[in-house]
Amino acid sequence: MRSVFSQTHKWRWESAVLGCCFLLYLLLARYFSQRRPKLFWISAMAPLTSVILGSLLVYLTHAEKHGVEVIGQLKNGLNPPSIMDLAFGSPYLATAIKTGIVTAVLALAEGIAVGRSFAMFKNYHIDGNKEMIAIGMMNIVGSCSSCYLTTGPFSRSAVNFNAGCKTAVSNIVMALTVMITLLFLTPLFHYTPLVVLSSIIIAAMLGLINYTEAIHLWHVEKFDFLVCMAAYIGVVFGSVVIGLVIAVALSLLRIILFIARPRTLVLGNIPDSMIYRSVDQYPIANNVPGILILQIDAPIYFANSSYLRERISRWIDEEEDKLKASGETNLQYVILDMGAVGNIDTSGISMLAEVKKTTDRRELKLVLANPGGEVMKKLNKANLIEAIGQEWMYLTVGEAVRSCNYMLHTCKPKNPTNESESWSNNV
Repeated sequence: MRSVFSQTHKWRWESAVLGCCFLLYLLLARYFSQRRPKLFWISAMAPLTSVILGSLLVYLTHAEKHGVEVIGQLKNGLNPPSIMDLAFGSPYLATAIKTGIVTAVLALAEGIAVGRSFAMFKNYHIDGNKEMIAIGMMNIVGSCSSCYLTTGPFSRSAVNFNAGCKTAVSNIVMALTVMITLLFLTPLFHYTPLVVLSSIIIAAMLGLINYTEAIHLWHVEKFDFLVCMAAYIGVVFGSVVIGLVIAVALSLLRIILFIARPRTLVLGNIPDSMIYRSVDQYPIANNVPGILILQIDAPIYFANSSYLRERISRWIDEEEDKLKASGETNLQYVILDMGAVGNIDTSGISMLAEVKKTTDRRELKLVLANPGGEVMKKLNKANLIEAIGQEWMYLTVGEAVRSCNYMLHTCKPKNPTNESESWSNNV
């Protein structure tokens, strides 16, 4: 903040007035083009006319002497070839490789993110692999001709988008125009004010700000709104790279939290059906006496195995305390609905083994419902199926509850249904 206020003496009202006037002109041109589609050429010509008018105004009024910064002298000609300057034996080669890797990652992330942003406006799809190949090839060729790093920056892409460009031919036209300008027209841009170029970029970006989408994110998902606003603030007060890094970091944090703290739900029976749903989501769902049904809503990995073990033990404690307080049937079965468990690692297998030991110590029976094929393979290799018992694995929660109810009312050794037995034998 101190550095910002120390530069206040460099602020010039002339530049502010000139920039606001041209920004207003660009916005009005776009407004009339949107209201009258036949006048699309007004918005398309507005950036070029702004540069021409701004240059003439500065030249005639000598505004560069009154605080309006201009581009100044530009050198003519194309970039010299640099392929002969490549040195692979330089003592700075390691530093160049590290810098190149970091720069490449940031350039690719920025280019793909910007491409997807514009693809949303025009309702088309982009291939991230092709974007990476294109950017890589351009930088390889450009490095042989002293070119600047090639990316898909937001500012120039926004200007291109605002001008009405629709295909890649616009890039060819743009490249030819830049080449002709560098060869013959650079003296004409000596008096072009920088605030006019800033106005063109600002006008293009204002058309890309979607306020209604931000409001929609706030109503649907607060965390997505937080990511959106954090990225916006990072871009406005920092750069596109900073905003992108903030958005990616928050998104990764959300994924890590989701994996490390997956949901575990208590299921109940929907009256007059064999459907079991969360008792919090469906208040009409009834708990089954003597049976605790838990649903694990994520793959089981080392990152969440300890949390799930503690969470399952806590659910068991709460259910037993509730049954004791109400004087109902004691808890005898714990059913784990594993339909959402797409995968499991060795830490997850160890967690299930510990849960099995915990239920055994409490004289409870552990039952698994709807484990996936990949999960079954790993449980079988770890000999956990044998420890739990194939007869205590079922295709659905309804079948598991029906079998447990049968055992509760008959107190006889359990005979699995034909459907369950055939499925277990097939596995």
